[in-house]
Amino acid sequence: MALVTSQDAISAAVERLASAQATRVPCAAVRDLIGTDDLPAAYAVQQGLVQARIAGGVTVVGRKIGATSEAVQNQLGVDQPDFGYLLSDMDVSEAATGEPISMRTLVQPRVEAEVAFRLGADIDPASEEEITLDLVRAAVDAALPALEIVDSRIGDWDITFTDTVADNASSGLFVVGGDARPLSEVEPRDVDMSLSINGEERSSGNGAACLGDPLEALRWLAVQAYRFGDPLRAGHLVLSGALGPFVPFAAGDEVRAEISGFEPLVVTFE
Repeated sequence: MALVTSQDAISAAVERLASAQATRVPCAAVRDLIGTDDLPAAYAVQQGLVQARIAGGVTVVGRKIGATSEAVQNQLGVDQPDFGYLLSDMDVSEAATGEPISMRTLVQPRVEAEVAFRLGADIDPASEEEITLDLVRAAVDAALPALEIVDSRIGDWDITFTDTVADNASSGLFVVGGDARPLSEVEPRDVDMSLSINGEERSSGNGAACLGDPLEALRWLAVQAYRFGDPLRAGHLVLSGALGPFVPFAAGDEVRAEISGFEPLVVTFE
């Protein structure tokens, strides 16, 4: 019979990760508390962290899908995607207009480029079987270029799958460009991506690297959200997952993402 993680262990994991975020001092992995196989416990830790931040005044603005590409799965040592929550204080999209991004909340950041979706309708059908690619495509109001600054509160990124899930899918900050395109103008699975730092290409990939199609990643997320009883809502933003490997950067760096079909997205870090 599978072990069930105690509420005390879940609370201890929440406290450990929250403290690391507050102090910007990396902590030990939480798998000693929740194990490596108890996904409900890992998502319970994630939910504890998210609810604490909501209690502090932030709001949920969307979701992120993590570990959608083989390259990132290899980097993290995991073999399946996960999801986390996007919160209002993670949105630094003003950087797309030239405002430098502060490093003050980041611990061990990396950056990746991806396609984001803005939802124009809820994805909340009567049954899981109704969540098809056509359904999620119809719910998308626009696709946008995005950068996600992923981060880990766990020292040296020494994580298993439950560690990254618990840590809100290793979320940090995100930037969404203003070049919103309807799906009639851009096909997410066909895009090509190049990410450079200070003029040097450091990562590349394409839409097919994201679960075969970023819209398939969105469908996968919609299924998970349905199962968790927290469906995707109109107005929410979804980061569909990296199109190539994530890369480290440093204060003062300029990051440029070119995703075909969109204007380039360029940001700098303080």
